[in-house]
Amino acid sequence: MTAKRKINIVIDGRNFTVVGTEPEEYVRKLANYVDKKIKDLTSKNDKLCQTMSATLAALNIADELHRTKARLEELESQARDPMEKYDDVIAELEKSKTIIKALEIECSNYKEQLIKVKTELEDAVNEREKHNEAIELKEKELLECQKMIKSLQDKIFDNQIELIETKKELGEVLRRLDEGKNLFSKEDA
Repeated sequence: MTAKRKINIVIDGRNFTVVGTEPEEYVRKLANYVDKKIKDLTSKNDKLCQTMSATLAALNIADELHRTKARLEELESQARDPMEKYDDVIAELEKSKTIIKALEIECSNYKEQLIKVKTELEDAVNEREKHNEAIELKEKELLECQKMIKSLQDKIFDNQIELIETKKELGEVLRRLDEGKNLFSKEDA
């Protein structure tokens, strides 16, 4: 417990001794404030006696006190509402953190899936390119085969023409042979 002390002060030219536990500097500030209020009143109206100026100063200080208290109550009221909602805000914050963590996990899963799908797509694109290269190669082979078939068909056609001509010639030779045989047979007869 703080010990009481005596502090000598001067208000409106009068000496007072104040006994209390407050620091001396604080008590002197209060005394200076009251003294200044009284001097302000007497400087504005020199007809005021010491008692009247002290009473009016007390009334002004009481007015300041009541206005300050009213403002303090207003500010406390304004501060009370957020403070009452503090627990709800904290609960909502925790709930939001939980939702954010769940969304981060979900986002991470989607990223992994996206990477997997991207890899699969790249593999599919590479596979498609290999198939396209194979198709191009087969198409070249097909063209070469078609050219070979055309060439063989042309040779077959030429051979058929040659065969027909050879058959005609052979038929002609056979006919002449027959005529020659017939001619020999007629001469023998």
